[in-house]
Amino acid sequence: MIRLLLAAVLAVGAVPTKAETPDEWVALGARVHGGFGAFIPLGIKIGLDAVDRLKAQPRTLAVTYYDSDSSPCACFADGIAIATYASVGQRSLTIASEKAPPGTAAVVFIRPRKGGAGFRYAIPMAALGKLGPMNKTFRPRERYDAVMAMDGLFQVEAVP
Repeated sequence: MIRLLLAAVLAVGAVPTKAETPDEWVALGARVHGGFGAFIPLGIKIGLDAVDRLKAQPRTLAVTYYDSDSSPCACFADGIAIATYASVGQRSLTIASEKAPPGTAAVVFIRPRKGGAGFRYAIPMAALGKLGPMNKTFRPRERYDAVMAMDGLFQVEAVP
């Protein structure tokens, strides 16, 4: 009986975990990015949306991120990375050298690594006007909650 219990405990410990609570997302985002501004939770929101739509398991998605000259940084990409398990080191996250189209802060393509249909996410420049003030008035957890509750921060469309 003790061997069975020990085996079960070891097996559970070997299962990869992911941040699931808002506080865990905030801590992970701050650790990976070096802070937790309002762009990180929007990346998390986009990444989680893609994972759900594609019914993806960890490390099975490829992300191509297009930044714009008008966006202050590629912070969204860090949020997307932690939500999708995509990484530059695993070559499943690419920051494209080409820029996002005018009127967008970023455009992101997320699809299965093995190929197939995916989704295009566009963050309009107008979203920056909603996100920026959150960094001045909200604490990290409040930023997470506000972004997760807000609609209209990105558009999504299926791509073949």
